[in-house]
Amino acid sequence: MTIRTIIRSCGSYLPAKVLTNKDMEKIVETSDEWIVQRTGIRERHIAAEGETTADMAIAAARRALEASGLRGEDIDGVIVATSTPDTTFPSVAVKVQAALGVKGGPSFDVQAVCAGFVYALTVCDSLIRPGAAKRLILVGAEKMTSILNWEDRTTCVLFGDGAGAVVLEADMNAAGTTGDTGILSTHLHADGTLKDILYVDGGVSSTGTSGHIVMEGKEVFRNAVSAMADVVDEVLAHNKVSPDQIDWIIPHQANVRIIESTGKKLGIPMERVVVTVDRHGNTSAASIPLALAEAVGDSIGLIFLRNLI
Repeated sequence: MTIRTIIRSCGSYLPAKVLTNKDMEKIVETSDEWIVQRTGIRERHIAAEGETTADMAIAAARRALEASGLRGEDIDGVIVATSTPDTTFPSVAVKVQAALGVKGGPSFDVQAVCAGFVYALTVCDSLIRPGAAKRLILVGAEKMTSILNWEDRTTCVLFGDGAGAVVLEADMNAAGTTGDTGILSTHLHADGTLKDILYVDGGVSSTGTSGHIVMEGKEVFRNAVSAMADVVDEVLAHNKVSPDQIDWIIPHQANVRIIESTGKKLGIPMERVVVTVDRHGNTSAASIPLALAEAVGDSIGLIFLRNLI
């Protein structure tokens, strides 16, 4: 018997306020044409005054839970991927746990910025496969606008706020083949030598402030295209699957040019790539679950699609 982690349901939340590129023209020296040409972004959602990462995480998690047909007491734990928590502690996850009525079990945050959802998904899979948990709620939630320098036109146009969530569940009767529904494998990488091309210039133990995002755009772009293509190749090779067998790719939504370049490098047409960056901007750890939820809502599929990266 092989235990697989399957996604039972998804949920999402986007703040009501939408900031278009035309709105951005009134804030910094930029233009709709400049932003679209370089990033593909046309608008992004901005959290309301007083609206926190936990508020958005709870809303998305509640929708995922409702879609699953389960109750809070059916869930064994909560993991939230975020780099913009309400407070240093307690975690966003315990706030979600309390709001949904999840009793006991592990609840904690994972901080890996844009890779956070995939890192946290791996943690969840590592708990479910050995039997340590049967069902978990995983949330990716960010209030990226809280760490933006609104005078830096190279970064403030890129990011938005939001949250996406999934209910993960153990499939106790998987065959142990690539024909299984669920997570077949996860592959994590990091390169600390690139820490200075994208960072926040503040922190609890350094400046005592949250700081703002600082980015070397060209270097981020160059490394992102290479890294995304390489890890997809790794996943395909590990599972003995060819690109033409993939129904859909749901990538991190940072920049449509990165997504297009990655698809081209892999020989996968954009018709098989889920893209939401044009309407969401880069929501960091929330971007993949938000795109996932939208894909399911559009009947593209998730649980009923076996071949998905």
